[in-house]
Amino acid sequence: MNTSAMLWTGRVLTGLFALFMLGASIAPKLLGMPIAEETMAQLGWPEGYAFLIGVIELTCLVLYLITRTSLLGAILMMGLLGGAMATQIRVENPLFSHILFSVYLGLFMWGGLWLRDQRLRALFPVARESGETGSQPAAP
Repeated sequence: MNTSAMLWTGRVLTGLFALFMLGASIAPKLLGMPIAEETMAQLGWPEGYAFLIGVIELTCLVLYLITRTSLLGAILMMGLLGGAMATQIRVENPLFSHILFSVYLGLFMWGGLWLRDQRLRALFPVARESGETGSQPAAP
């Protein structure tokens, strides 16, 4: 895949992640929608924490979307998603639909960043097997 295609694919993944977070998680919390407080109560959170968590999510998302702070934003967002996963484990929700949902979001987020940030690709390269017969491994 050429660099331009990777960049645009990364931007699309990043945009989809951002839209999902804004629509499904951040906006309901910041707008004080009843579903946010109800969901938080079902997860064992005391009343009134939804707004604060929404502010933290929005801060992490903004940091992730700014090129200069995208790595910091991704790390902080992953911490937030880890806390969400721990909450899901604590209330014994189903594994694939609830507990691992944070992992799915994290992979989507990191995939978008990896595709749009050449420095991250250099740090975490993906190597292809050549498939040539008779090739020898490099000497140490």
